[in-house]
Amino acid sequence: MTEEAGRRLKQLQTVLQPSTGGCSIQTHVTSECCKGPGYATPLDAMKGPRERLVYIPCIVPEKDRPDYLSTVDVDPESPTYCQVIHRLYMPYVADELHHTGWNACSSCYDDASKTRNRMVLPCINSDRVYIVDTGTYPRSPSIHKIVQPSEVHSKTGLGAPHTTHCLGSGHIMISCIGDQNGDGNSGFFLLDGSDFRVLGKWENSPAPDYGYDFWYQPRHNVMLSSEWGAPNAWRSGFNPQHVKDGLYGHSIHVWDWTTHERIQTLDLGEEGMVPLEIRFLHNPDTTEGYVGCALSSTVFRFFKLPNGRWDSEKVITVPNKTVEGFALPQLPGLITDIILSLDVRYLYFSNWLHGDIRQYDITDRRNPKLVGQVFLGGMICKGSDITVTHDPEGQGQPDPVFIRTKRLEGGPQMTQLSLDGTRLYVTTSLFSAWDKQFYPNMIKSGSMFLMIDVDTVNGGLKLNPDFAVDYGLEPAGPVFAHEIRYPGGDCTSDIWL
Repeated sequence: MTEEAGRRLKQLQTVLQPSTGGCSIQTHVTSECCKGPGYATPLDAMKGPRERLVYIPCIVPEKDRPDYLSTVDVDPESPTYCQVIHRLYMPYVADELHHTGWNACSSCYDDASKTRNRMVLPCINSDRVYIVDTGTYPRSPSIHKIVQPSEVHSKTGLGAPHTTHCLGSGHIMISCIGDQNGDGNSGFFLLDGSDFRVLGKWENSPAPDYGYDFWYQPRHNVMLSSEWGAPNAWRSGFNPQHVKDGLYGHSIHVWDWTTHERIQTLDLGEEGMVPLEIRFLHNPDTTEGYVGCALSSTVFRFFKLPNGRWDSEKVITVPNKTVEGFALPQLPGLITDIILSLDVRYLYFSNWLHGDIRQYDITDRRNPKLVGQVFLGGMICKGSDITVTHDPEGQGQPDPVFIRTKRLEGGPQMTQLSLDGTRLYVTTSLFSAWDKQFYPNMIKSGSMFLMIDVDTVNGGLKLNPDFAVDYGLEPAGPVFAHEIRYPGGDCTSDIWL
């Protein structure tokens, strides 16, 4: 065994140690280091092949038929380029497919017995988890197993499962936003990586009221997690009173990766309301990263101090726009997704309400520099019902965007970057109840799947006019398309050890 393989093996052995609260799991030990799924390093991943397929969950607006997983051909040499080539329908209605993950990723790179061939699809409304076989026929996935809500509830008491990450041990970890009743009391649970049964809760200390996303760095024995809000609040749409009532979060949490205990909470305050997607820098040696705070439209940098504690600082602010014709006098950008390039030169995020995607050079980690911006719909386009009376950035109201003569409804939301960083894919749906509240025209128009060309040398973003998948033209009617996944792994699915 090489020195590097031995070091990683020791890390894996500490991921799921027996302890007093969470489940006790034995880590399989091998004596050889061989190539498994993913890539050895983030920079190796940047040299990987171009994406040929993507998987996108599709949510039915009126909940009168099942959601489905769409497979889209993104190979420009293919005769079915830019088309939905397969739809895997779920057997239940009103699941609300949302984010997805894998049974294995680059965290298992040293284990040749592991294969990335099962996609994990938690449902944030029904609490169901679908396991999808993407390995047998990648162009036409099939359901491998269904983890029913009753199993999740009886073994964990949790609900609203959200983020999935595979672990170096081969098991799968899923964060939950609240409990089985739709209230607070969040947490994490584990799935067996072979038969996908629920093993139990991961944490050994009380979890925060609300959960959402998480990212771990075993070399520093740490995991960080973020917060959305109480499922019973956001499931019915956004109500500003719920913010005043404390039903939305404003903290990120630091966990001991070995003991599974929460060791610190960083309260971001009013400037960090609703911290959603949280990203460590991809290099597993680093001790810093970023989190996007939706309602405050800010990005915070988190980092480890010399004394071993963690701290945070606000590094980006998107100022609210003063408006007329909206329910509130101030319209936030609503940062709903952030992504880091694999070489961590650039950070991207979407402002779902303002309607723009921004690219920042983060070479200076504490002082991100805006180098690219593109508007894709949003609530403040010229001719909309909303008038901007004051814009601190002086940008005015952008022109509406038309895709093949059809006006783009909604705003940029989920993003995914190509491994080489030159293409940024985007969809326009956030969550069906919020989609219908803020962009009611999307019920009939459906959402869009678009591509942004990225200048990785000088910075810059430009809509690619030759690529668009219109989910308003689906055979059974319009749907809301959400997260974007590549079969071989991507910037938000893979963690390196």
